[in-house]
Amino acid sequence: MMIRQLSLFLENRSGQLRVPCKVLGDAGIDILTMSLADTQQFGILRLIVKDWEKARKALEAAGIVVNVTDVLAVDVPDRPGGLASVLESFEKAGLGIEYMYALAAARERGQYATLVFRLGDPERAARLLRDAGVKLLSSEELFARAGA
Repeated sequence: MMIRQLSLFLENRSGQLRVPCKVLGDAGIDILTMSLADTQQFGILRLIVKDWEKARKALEAAGIVVNVTDVLAVDVPDRPGGLASVLESFEKAGLGIEYMYALAAARERGQYATLVFRLGDPERAARLLRDAGVKLLSSEELFARAGA
């Protein structure tokens, strides 16, 4: 159930986000979702793509430093309190969240929203969350939903 995420450090200046997007586009790699967080000096771009190995090679060939991490994609009930109920499962299992972001994928409103979570021990987290009845998505399910 692990999903590979690419993390890139970008200088916090104009045009830096365009570079990895262009590299991936030129390599024919579609970005499923991304998150960008910044500080005064740099930003961290987190990406999920279907062919993460090809993406990493293309980015590294362009001189971009890439870190690969495991994340979990979690279906959260798309209703008021849905996220709170899933977060309660995290809390009961003693799981700390490093960060999270929403996945932009076509879904019917009122069913589920998909969130990406980075946790300290993703394998343990996956096991505990499955035991708690939380729906985790495989890479295949994630990309199938997006039509990728």
